[in-house]
Amino acid sequence: MKTLKKYWTKTFLLLAISGSWSCAEKETIISSGDLTLRVNHQLHTSLQSTKTAAKGLMEGFQPTEYLILSEEKLTNFNLSAYEETSITTTLGEGVRHSFSGKNTATGITKQLVLTVYEAFPNFITTQVRYINESDHPLTYKSWVNNGYHLISQDEPPFWAFQGSSSGARADWIKPVNPGFYQDNYLGMNSSDYGGGIPVTDIWNRSAGIAIGHTATAPKLVSLPTEMKVNERSLRVGVREDFDYPSYLAPGDTLQTLETFVMLHSGDYYNGLQQYSEVMQAKGISFPPAEPAAFEPIWCAWGYERDFTLAEVLGTLPKVKALGIKWAVLDDGFQQAEGDWHTNQQKFPGGDEQMKNLVKTIHSHGLKAKLWWAPLAADPGSKLLTNHPDMRLYLEDWAPQYITWWDAYYLSPTHAKTIAHTQEVVNLFLNEWDFDGLKMDGQHMNAVAPDHNPLSELEDPTLAPEKLPEFFKVIYEQARGIKPDAVVENCPCGTCMSFFNMPHMNQAVSSDPTSSWQIRLKGKTYKALIPQTAYYGDHVELSDGGNDFASSFGVGAVLGTKFTWPADNPTASASYLLTPEKERVWAQWFDLYNQKMLSKETYLGGLYDIGYDLPEAHVIQKGDTLHYAFYAAAWDGPVTLRGLTADAYVVNDYFNQVSLGTVTKEAPELALKFSNFILIEAYPK
Repeated sequence: MKTLKKYWTKTFLLLAISGSWSCAEKETIISSGDLTLRVNHQLHTSLQSTKTAAKGLMEGFQPTEYLILSEEKLTNFNLSAYEETSITTTLGEGVRHSFSGKNTATGITKQLVLTVYEAFPNFITTQVRYINESDHPLTYKSWVNNGYHLISQDEPPFWAFQGSSSGARADWIKPVNPGFYQDNYLGMNSSDYGGGIPVTDIWNRSAGIAIGHTATAPKLVSLPTEMKVNERSLRVGVREDFDYPSYLAPGDTLQTLETFVMLHSGDYYNGLQQYSEVMQAKGISFPPAEPAAFEPIWCAWGYERDFTLAEVLGTLPKVKALGIKWAVLDDGFQQAEGDWHTNQQKFPGGDEQMKNLVKTIHSHGLKAKLWWAPLAADPGSKLLTNHPDMRLYLEDWAPQYITWWDAYYLSPTHAKTIAHTQEVVNLFLNEWDFDGLKMDGQHMNAVAPDHNPLSELEDPTLAPEKLPEFFKVIYEQARGIKPDAVVENCPCGTCMSFFNMPHMNQAVSSDPTSSWQIRLKGKTYKALIPQTAYYGDHVELSDGGNDFASSFGVGAVLGTKFTWPADNPTASASYLLTPEKERVWAQWFDLYNQKMLSKETYLGGLYDIGYDLPEAHVIQKGDTLHYAFYAAAWDGPVTLRGLTADAYVVNDYFNQVSLGTVTKEAPELALKFSNFILIEAYPK
C-alpha cells in the first residue's frame, strides 16, 4: 500500500490483480487528519471523526452518492475494482482512491473517486461517473454527492451555515431543529435573487462538517439541508437537478461536479476558512487590502432618493467634524437605471455640477463614493430604447425582469453591455472624479441562463458561470483609473456569491435586519477573505438604530446615514443627528479611528457561535487581544481564550473601567453587562 504523510489507507481482504482490486464484502478505510471515511462493497460510505471528544456522526453505512432515474434511485453498486494512485495537482500532493461497481439491474457502472491532500487535512473530494453499459437509453433526473444523514444528541441538534441567496434576507447562520428545511439552490430563486456561497456547514458541540463543490465558477446545484419533524437525523448533500428529461445513451457517461466533505472543530468559521484556502489553491485570488476601504463612512441615503444638493453639501461639515472619511452619494442622482448621467432636476448644471460636488467633498478632506446598480436598465431608458438587444432573454424570449428596481437585466456577456459598463466606470471615476463605487443590488449576485444569441454563449447556462468576469472588468478598470479606488459590492441583504468576491475590496453587511446579522456576516467574510475591509453598513439598520458595538467588536468599518441639520421632508424615516445622538456618534467614531480594529487579525476560531455563551468575538492587535461579548443580559463568568502570555491586564475600554488581571492558567473573568461589553487584554 502507498502511504502519504498524514494519510493512511487500510483495505481488508482485498486481492491485488493487475494494478486494481477485486473485493469480497469488506470495506476500505480512507483517512485525512481526523476524518475517516469508510467505503463498503456496495460503494456506500460511513463518515466518522477520530477525535475522542467527537460523538458518532453517522449510523452505519449510507448510500451517500447516487443517481436518480425517472423511476428509481440507484444506490447499490457491487464493488468490482479499486485502485490507489499518488497524484500532484494545484492542491499539492495527494492520494486518489478510485472505486468501480455496477448496478446489475440497470447496467450502470459507477466510478467513485475520493481524493485526499497532504496540505488539506480533514478534507476529501468526491467525484462520480455513471456509465450506461446497457443496450438502451436511460432517463435520469438528478445526482447527489456527499448525501449524509447526520446524528446529534445536542440541543439544538445542530447549528448551520446556509449559503444561498433568497428574497427573505434570512439569517445565514441558524439553529437546526426538527422541521427545518432549506433547499439552498445556487441558481435564481426568484426574479431578483440567486447565487451564494457553495458550502453548507453543520456543527454541534463536538464536531463540524462542511460540504460543497470545488468548481471555480458558479454552478446550478443545490445544497439541501433537512431535518424532518419526527426525526433527529439531519440530511445534507450536493444535488444537481435536470429540468428536462436527460438521456444517458448506451456507452455515454454522466460526470458529477467535484464535491467535498470537510471535518472541523468549532463553528462554521473554520469550515469556510479552509474552503477558501482550498479555492485559493485552485486559482481564485482576492485583492490585497486597500487602506482607504477601512476608513469610516457617511452615506447620503438618509435623505433617500429625493435628496437635494443643498442637503448633501450642508451635511459635509458635520461629517468632517465627526472624523468620518468618506461621503457616499446614493441612489437618485441618475436619469434612470441604465442612463447614468445626471438627473437634470437635481443637477441643472449637468455633469459639470456633479464634478463640482465631488470637488467640494474633496475640499472637506473627504473621499467620494458613488452608488450604482450595474446590469440594471429601466424599460424606458435611452439605453434600452436604442439597444433592446442588450437585455438578458429567458428561454421563452421574455426579458429577465428585476422586480426590486423595476428594471431589466442586461446580458452580462454581451459586448455592448461590457462596452457600456466600461463607459460608466470611466464617467464616474475619471470624468466625475469619484474615488470609489458602491455597487448595489441583489440582482448582481447571479443571473438566469441567457438565451440572447448576441451574448455569444455556447450554452445559456454559461451566463451565471461567466458573471464574475463581468465584475472583474469593473474592478480592473476602476483600479486602472484610480489605483486606490474602493469597490464595494452590496448584494442587498443576500448571501453574496463567493465567485464575485475576488472583484471587490470592500464587503458589507448589506441591509442587515438585525445586529446579529452584522456580526455573523462579518465572521463569514473574515473567514473567506480576511484581508478585505468589512463595512457594517449604516448603523441605523442595527437593532435600536445605534448599535455601533456590533460592528466595532467584529472589526467592521463604521458607517452612518444621519441627516443634519434637518431631514428631507419626503424621506420615509428620520435619521436626524440630534445633540444627544451626536455625542454617541462622536464617541464611537473617535474610538474607531483610535483603535482601527478593522485592519487587525480576527481570531474567529476561538469561540463557537451557537453553543458558547455569551456570544464572543476576538481581534488581535499586536500582543493585545480585544474581546467583544454580546448578550441581552449577562451576569456570570467568561473565559478569555487565546491567551499566550503568563498574565494580562484587562480593561473595559469602552467605559474605561479596569477589570483586574487574568492568567493563562486561570483565564476566567466575572462579568455583568447588558447588550455588549468590549474588553482589551494586554500582557502584564
